Amino acid sequence: MSQARTTSASSPASAAPVSASPVSARQSSLRTANLALLAGHVFAAPEPVSRANVAAATGMTRSTASRLADDLVAAGILTELDPSPASGPGRPAVPLAPARGTFVAIGLEVNVSRMAVRAIDLSGQVLAERVVLDDLADSDPADVLPRLAQLTTDVLNLNDVQRARRVGVAIALPGLVSHETLLRAPNLGWERIDPRPFLAEVLEGDGLVLQLGNEANFGALTAGRDRPAAPHSAPSFIYLSGENGIGAGIVREGRVMLGASGFAGEVGHIQVDPSGPQCTCGNRGCVERYAGRRRILAAAGLDETTEPEELVAAWQADDSAARRAVSRAAQALGVGLSAAINILDIPTVILGGHLAPLAEILRPELDAELRRRVLSSRWSVPEVITTSQDQTPAVTGAAWSLLEEVVADPVAWM
Repeated sequence: MSQARTTSASSPASAAPVSASPVSARQSSLRTANLALLAGHVFAAPEPVSRANVAAATGMTRSTASRLADDLVAAGILTELDPSPASGPGRPAVPLAPARGTFVAIGLEVNVSRMAVRAIDLSGQVLAERVVLDDLADSDPADVLPRLAQLTTDVLNLNDVQRARRVGVAIALPGLVSHETLLRAPNLGWERIDPRPFLAEVLEGDGLVLQLGNEANFGALTAGRDRPAAPHSAPSFIYLSGENGIGAGIVREGRVMLGASGFAGEVGHIQVDPSGPQCTCGNRGCVERYAGRRRILAAAGLDETTEPEELVAAWQADDSAARRAVSRAAQALGVGLSAAINILDIPTVILGGHLAPLAEILRPELDAELRRRVLSSRWSVPEVITTSQDQTPAVTGAAWSLLEEVVADPVAWM
């Protein structure tokens, strides 16, 4: 390998910075790219893979793949599992998989019905979590965020989290987020809030920086996946995050589309009835005024704390109020989603949050609305599917967003 050239102190060039030669720079860049390629392949594989598998899939030589895999194992990004039984001559293959317990990211969430903190490692394993159910509609951030800071402290002080290397902290918020500021979260009643000062004392001791994001975008990261950096079950989809409001994350070819200012995906505020009820956004007749969690339960004559499964039971029992509430919600979702599909040409919809357990009773009318309103439905039939019924996907997605940075650029963490 070519070495960087240095000069003596008496040389006229001694004051200039020493730089690597072009050959060394190219070799370093190639190694960086190959480490990311190898890590990405292992994390994306549905089953643990051997070094030989990685070499064949990536086009690397076996020696290069083996050497880079050793580096990633030593860094705690990958781990070696027990050797597979030999199927022929030679040594048995040693499978590679995402490492457990070595790196950890902390996801936070504040939503209308809860606050949550979750510590997750590279394998997707939850090392610790705290979830507090509460009514946070029209709350005071000066009261809520210190409580979240205490939950974060509790999680950071647990042994499994202490032993791991902290990647960072990200918070999921149900509103418009720009850089370090929550511009507006109508259902929380918050405007122009910077959460960082409330969490500074907790995070600064570990040198952690708080990142902010929209809860639906973070929730979309988890749709159809069981760990960070794995492929989604569908490459492109619209993810609906059901809570008091209706948010959406738009995923195209595995990447969340944020829009020019990060505000893409406000499907819940598509107007479906100009003379409908007033929405917290200032408009009338928005999708979430009919399909939001509290709205659909209230329309069915149920308490707002009722679990969605009870609404399903009432609908199945042919309760007239439940039937009307579900029908109106399905129609509103159909109108809003058909507009989004016509604009984006993404016919796959994944229902999350409170909408996931309601999928089967929403589906008949929702499917009919989409077939009628989506212009391309004759050739590309819209598909409505569900993700896991985790009620806090955004807090998981917040942590995953940070862990995926480790997979995308392992050198920065080695």
